This record gives sequence, structure tokens and C-alpha cells, in this order.
Amino acid sequence: MAILTPNASQDYITAPSNPLKAIYDKVVNRQRLTKQDGFDIINSNDLLGIGILADTARKIVTPPERQDHVYWVHNYHINITNVCEGTCRFCAFSRRSEKAMKAYFWTVEEIVEQVRNYPGVAELSEFHIVSGMTPKLNLEFYIDLFETLQANFPHVHIKGLTAAEIDYLAKLEGMTSEEVLKTLKAHGHGSMPGGGAEVFSDRVRELLYPDKITHWEWLEIHGLAHKLGMKSNATLLAGLGETWEERLDHILYVRDQQDQTGGFMTFIPLNCWYDNTAVDPANALTGVENLKLFALSRLMLDNVPYIKSYWIQHGMKMSQVSLSFGVNDLDGTVTQEKITHMAGSDTPQAITKADLVHMIRQAGKIPVERDTLYNIKQIFE
Repeated sequence: MAILTPNASQDYITAPSNPLKAIYDKVVNRQRLTKQDGFDIINSNDLLGIGILADTARKIVTPPERQDHVYWVHNYHINITNVCEGTCRFCAFSRRSEKAMKAYFWTVEEIVEQVRNYPGVAELSEFHIVSGMTPKLNLEFYIDLFETLQANFPHVHIKGLTAAEIDYLAKLEGMTSEEVLKTLKAHGHGSMPGGGAEVFSDRVRELLYPDKITHWEWLEIHGLAHKLGMKSNATLLAGLGETWEERLDHILYVRDQQDQTGGFMTFIPLNCWYDNTAVDPANALTGVENLKLFALSRLMLDNVPYIKSYWIQHGMKMSQVSLSFGVNDLDGTVTQEKITHMAGSDTPQAITKADLVHMIRQAGKIPVERDTLYNIKQIFE
């Protein structure tokens, strides 16, 4: 199939015979897409047309001077422990006790030493901190960790703790989630990752993570963080056996919350990995489904500025192709990620700046190093 030029792309999608033309007209006129529009995208087999729609939507929500930018951050993952009281059946990371095989627990001193020994520490912008839920990781521990990280690495932003972890801390300490957030914010907590959302489906939750917070609680905690001035991300973990309608509903819940509190920076469609889990690998998304989900996310979330492909889960090649399906962020260097790799991911545990820049350039885009809050650090023209 010949590669379409921008003019040819427009002619293709605006042809009267194209079933996606009505959605294209809505996109260019900045009209919000409905749930039925979402179904029409899902049910279309015109992957090229869906990509054109999503790329058009990406350009419309992006300032003209940034339309070819693809963002990444120099980040470092800190997974403090895999000891967790959670019972999520899709998780290969957690261990029930410190005595379990391959269980580990890092002290604050060990974490600081590991970061000090990282060759790129001077260039770091972000600590991504997500961990197990265990009484040893109480509020006092996190206050100590955040204060110590700030004291030793004041140039690095702390993005940490999923909504599920905030809820766990609140129950552990006999506090409200808002009180936990206020306390941690006062000690260096800068923003929240989007994990723990999984799929906003009561049906799937009952099957795979019945003890986890509900989607209403997840949304409420992020809303509280937004009202406190903290930014956050939102995720969707696909491949758990959810339907396309459940994926679409999940995206619309995020859109509704963003209308109310406006603090989501990025939406991240994730993939489940299946080694050492109780989830059937037959639920895995195909390449076409992944690209369609990226595009659907961009098209429906007209109020979220960035759509991210997490290359750790999707792989480098799929992430590169996703840049033509509405994606404009590739996460970052992701040093020392453990959670996905314990479930069988065969991607590297880190990537160099040079490799990220090369991958983005080869997709015809401009690589841009950012910080957590999307302030530009360097543009690689």
C-alpha cells in the first residue's frame, strides 16, 4: 500500500464513501465524540483511516509549534518491595511475605545508594515510585523516603504511589486519603502515576482483583490530588478479558473525571503480561487491537493532552508505530523496572537517550526530553 501524503490522507478520510468521514468532521470541528462514535471506531476495520483520525486529533489538541514533538523523560523506577497484601490475580510481582522466594525489601539507605551508583543520576528528572502494600511501608516510611530523596537528589521530581497505595495508607493510618495526600505533598510528593486503575469494570474486578479499590474510589483519589494542585496520569490495563465496551467505558470515565478536576497529564493504555499470573494469555491484544486502542484513546480523550505508549510493555517497534496512531509520549529511560518483567516482558529494563532519540527520529518525529510536568528540557531537532 502506498504511503499517503497529508493531502492524500485528507482526501481519503473525507471521501463521501468513507464510513469514518462523519467522525473526521467532528474531530476537525472540535466536537466531542459520543460513545456511539467510539463503537464505530472499534467496529471499523479501516486501520489506516483510524490512524488518520487519531493523528488529526493529536494535532488539534497540540499547539502548532509542538505538533511533531514526541516526549520522553529521564526517569528511574523505584519498586521498594514486592511484598504485598494485594490479591490481584494478574500480578506476577507480588509476594505474600518477606520469607517467600524472590521476595525483597529495600531500606531507604539502600535505595539512596542504588540511585547514587546510577551513572546518569545527574541527568535524572523523575523518580517513579510504585511498590507493594505492606504495613512496613507506612506513612512514616514514605515521609522518610521522600525527604531523603529530596535532600540527596533535589533536582529529581517524585512521582509516586498509585491510588490503591494511597487508599491502603489511609486505612493503615486511620486517616482519609486527602489527609495522606496532604501529608505526603508537604514532604516532597510531586505527582501521581496512573497505575492501579486496571479496567473500570465491576465484572472484571470481581474476577481478578476483588479486594482492590473500586473505580469510583480510584477516580475520587485522583480528583482529590488534582484539587490539591498535584498532577497525575491515568492508565487502562488491557488484556484481562475485558470487552471493547468495557475499555471504552473506562476511557469515558477518565474523560468525565478530567472535565471535573482537570489534573490528568497523560493517558496510558497498558498491556497485561501473563507469565506467573492466573490470567489466560488468550486475552492478549493483537497488534491491530493495540493500535486501535491507542487511536481510540486519543480520539475520545479530547481533554487529556498526551497519550503514552509504555515501550516496556508494548515493545520498541509497536511503540514506534503508535506514533502514527495518536501517541505523542514514549515514557522514558525507565531504569530498573521490575513489575512488568516479572510477568514475562522481554523488553530491556532500561533504554538509552540515544536509542529513544533514534527511534523517534526514524518515525519522522522530533524527540523532546521533558520533565514529569511536561516542561521541555531539550529539543533534538
